[in-house]
Amino acid sequence: MKRLLRLHPIVLLLIAGLPASLLSQSGMQLSQVKTLYVDTFNAGNDSASLRDSVIRHLSRSHRFQLVSSASNADAIVKGASQIWIRGYVSANARNPGNDRQAVYGGYLSLQLTDANGQPLWSWLATPDRHAWSGIADDLAGRAVEKLLEAENSPSTASSTPAAVNALAHTDITGAGATFPAPLYQKWFEDFEQIHKGVHVRYSPVGSQIGVDNLLAGKIDFAGSDTAPEVFNPSAPGSHLLRIASVLGAVVPVYHLNGSVQDLHFTPEALAGIYLGRIRRWDDPEIRRSNKGAALPAAEIHVIHRSDGSGTTWVWSDYLSKVSPEWSSKLGRGATLQWPTGTGAQGSEGIAEAVQKTPNSIGYVELAYAIQHQLSFAAVRNRSGAYVHADLDSLAEAAAASRTTGNTAADITDPSGKNAYPIAAYTWLLLPEKTEDPARKAALKELLRWILTTGQRECSALGYDPLPKSIVDSQLQRLSSLP
Repeated sequence: MKRLLRLHPIVLLLIAGLPASLLSQSGMQLSQVKTLYVDTFNAGNDSASLRDSVIRHLSRSHRFQLVSSASNADAIVKGASQIWIRGYVSANARNPGNDRQAVYGGYLSLQLTDANGQPLWSWLATPDRHAWSGIADDLAGRAVEKLLEAENSPSTASSTPAAVNALAHTDITGAGATFPAPLYQKWFEDFEQIHKGVHVRYSPVGSQIGVDNLLAGKIDFAGSDTAPEVFNPSAPGSHLLRIASVLGAVVPVYHLNGSVQDLHFTPEALAGIYLGRIRRWDDPEIRRSNKGAALPAAEIHVIHRSDGSGTTWVWSDYLSKVSPEWSSKLGRGATLQWPTGTGAQGSEGIAEAVQKTPNSIGYVELAYAIQHQLSFAAVRNRSGAYVHADLDSLAEAAAASRTTGNTAADITDPSGKNAYPIAAYTWLLLPEKTEDPARKAALKELLRWILTTGQRECSALGYDPLPKSIVDSQLQRLSSLP
């Protein structure tokens, strides 16, 4: 099994500049931070202006003292960002070729670390759909606002960092879900920095292959967005320990040339498109929720997963809840008998296919949409609101579901007013018994680190940390491993 060959761009940017050695775990809390150093942002041509804007917003808050050297700071702000042009709108209706104004997309990923590089807080800001300021100032303002809110609020994640235990040199091999792969890349890189003798390899081959390989004894752990028995009803699921790792969103991504207006999808439209009943972008069901949008009179190119996928399970679980027609004809599944569309391998495959195919639609985890600079739609939730996926709407989905964390897709279609409706936990699976003592110790330490320190940096990539009640339950479950 090979290590991922291509790191997620946001992961690369956030890893750049990390200390060569992360030998200690800090007990510092965000509320204890008094002085900040804002490091150089890793990004394109807009990195300097975004950094300047973050500094301005921090200065106006009067909460932190900003210093000019990392050696004099309690904590360091690291940033990664991209801003791109989504298209153009004309200010002159009579002559649309003139006075064109660019419409931008982008993100700002911020991470706060202590002097040893240990994560204290993170956030991924996406543009406010109603912002009147420039996009750089909008992104910086939203990110700093969240930092100030976090500083004044008790953390929902565990406040106790994972202790560093001495581990023997060993290799850990995993495979499976593509849904959390961008975050797993960063987590495993950071864990290896702490434990120099431990090497973690993970291949994002899809949940089904990951579970199959784990049951066959070919790997040490698997990533999955659902229970193993979903892929194999006879699987000895009771002999696998399932630990929730993070919360993410599945978003409908689309590619319409020249379109700059954010689309809104009803559950009926999404089900109809993937059932093959809604075939054109100007269908009345799509137009009803997108008044004024320039929808082409073109065929919709539907793209779906071709492999056994936990992301497909989450997608079909949601559609089964909101569409009786979908529930009766296709139902839930990691693999489906798709009535329409073209298959693509993995979340990366779907994102690339949508990126290259005009008039197409697909579904991927939020991080892949951002990585590929794809437009993703707001989805009407149970309360009737059209909600975009972001960290706030994910957190509300988790809170509204009141889940115990025992099932993988039980938070789709939650009742919260501003809850994003297609959200799910993802999981790490491992055998209850591991014969090699060194490998067993490394696996337990990795999972414990993920559930504590790792939760503080997942928001930088667009994933939401687990609620504290679920972190506590997963740590208790982990402690039961012999």
